Amino acid sequence: MIKNKVYFPLIIGIAIAAGIFIGSTFNFQNKSVVFSSNSKEAKIKRLINYIQYDYVDKVNTDSLLDDAITTMLAKLDPHSVYIPKDELQRVTESMQGKFAGIGVSFIVHEDSVAVSSVIKGGPSEKAGIKAGDRIIVANTDTLFGKSLMKKAGIAEIERGTIEGNRKMSDAVMKALKGEPDTKVNVLVYRRTTNQKLNFPITRGDVAITSVSAHYMINNTLGYIKVDRFARTTYQEFKKALDELIGKGMTSLALDLRGNPGGYMDIANMIVDEFLEDGKLIVFTKNKNGAVDKSFSTDKGGFEQGKIFVLIDQNSASASEIVAGALQDNDKGTIVGRRSFGKGLVQQEMELGDGSAVRLTTARYYTPTGRSIQKPYSKNHTDQYNNDYLERIHNGELISKDSIKVNDSLKYKTPKGKVVYGGGGIIPDVFVSIDTTGTFSAALYSQLNPFIFKYIDNNRKEMNKWELYDFVTNFDKNDIIFNQYINELDVKYPISPAVRKDLKRYFKAIMARNLFDETGYFMIIQKKDNMILKVIELDSISKISEKKL
Repeated sequence: MIKNKVYFPLIIGIAIAAGIFIGSTFNFQNKSVVFSSNSKEAKIKRLINYIQYDYVDKVNTDSLLDDAITTMLAKLDPHSVYIPKDELQRVTESMQGKFAGIGVSFIVHEDSVAVSSVIKGGPSEKAGIKAGDRIIVANTDTLFGKSLMKKAGIAEIERGTIEGNRKMSDAVMKALKGEPDTKVNVLVYRRTTNQKLNFPITRGDVAITSVSAHYMINNTLGYIKVDRFARTTYQEFKKALDELIGKGMTSLALDLRGNPGGYMDIANMIVDEFLEDGKLIVFTKNKNGAVDKSFSTDKGGFEQGKIFVLIDQNSASASEIVAGALQDNDKGTIVGRRSFGKGLVQQEMELGDGSAVRLTTARYYTPTGRSIQKPYSKNHTDQYNNDYLERIHNGELISKDSIKVNDSLKYKTPKGKVVYGGGGIIPDVFVSIDTTGTFSAALYSQLNPFIFKYIDNNRKEMNKWELYDFVTNFDKNDIIFNQYINELDVKYPISPAVRKDLKRYFKAIMARNLFDETGYFMIIQKKDNMILKVIELDSISKISEKKL
């Protein structure tokens, strides 16, 4: 859980920076250098300088310090982490919900950069880039063939592999991203007209969507998928919520499965949409006992609607604040499996050299007073991180009865419902993990290349589809799907159950490439057990209301 970004260095950061600076002003030919201070900071300075000037081999002290800080934080708790400077920009962009670029999604296809979609309103759309264009050159960077492989630093043996494509994608991103308002000249090859076209593009802010999908499941039940709680998430969520209310939504399935969390204040703003004025949402407590409480206001836009919150074992932090606040206030229904169990709050603190730490500064508690932080030992982080494997072994992903609860951490909501602390949010309605019809990574890895190639070869025809028509009518006779099956490079028979599951993903990924994540979820969730359970629960509640 990230509370707010705080711009001040830790003492350790100051000490390290000062030590390197002081060390750089000395020539350590004389080993009798004396430090006047006996403080911990002086010890660190002395060690760094000894290593830098006296150690037998040359050592990258920056890398050494990175490792030392990582190890130090690991001894505190599982969620205090170090963010090296080469990763901080990516992390910051993800949490701020934007980056500076040209506004395209692309894939590396046969050693070339193919635009899979153009972000609406982005710099590339304004310049005239289209889906299917091959980006050949960006300024002086050649982005195809062996030139791209060389830029990505991959050997021939890595060509076409997942890791090789990732490295090439990183190289392309580096060439296309930059500071806002800077220019990049992009040369593309357009297959549909067999032309090479040059586009001067001015980089601008490109949104990183955190609310990936929203649509109406039926006439009254809406669906919103929130991937993380970034700085822009509330605005995205509110826009989706209002749109669905305008379409007649009276019940909402809020999908927080796999959501790792994010900013606490954003989670609070989303909860506020559902709770009446003056309800406690969450409170935090630091080591000095200072308590900070957050309450709902009268600005909620869906206070009278029904809410179903979907969680699983990967729903953490801010996701658990949302689920816990609603559960403890007897609002809505929590559906799924026990959540991750993270009840710690972090603040991001810069170290002065472009790196940062996220340091745990408080614990948070749900309205009934429970901490949902799962137990951890400062010396057993592996055990903490292997909790998912333990859940599989204990059988709790299959049966709610296998979930272990601590009776000493039992709490009651205002309406008398029993809830537990000490290890995640236990759902009101349990839905086991789906183990039927799953297919191998070998089959899945061949989906995207085939789908992109098919769309690329039939782009004019495929662009005629509208989303809802596509979901209902695309490839009803399985001609395209069978073509994919016939081209599969596998040496084992595909069972009817796997084939059926594979077909659903085939169509869903096709929809994602043509439209967006909404198309993907509209198709994939037709056999989603949690969604089916929500539909059932919502239907039952509507029947009960009619009887009343």
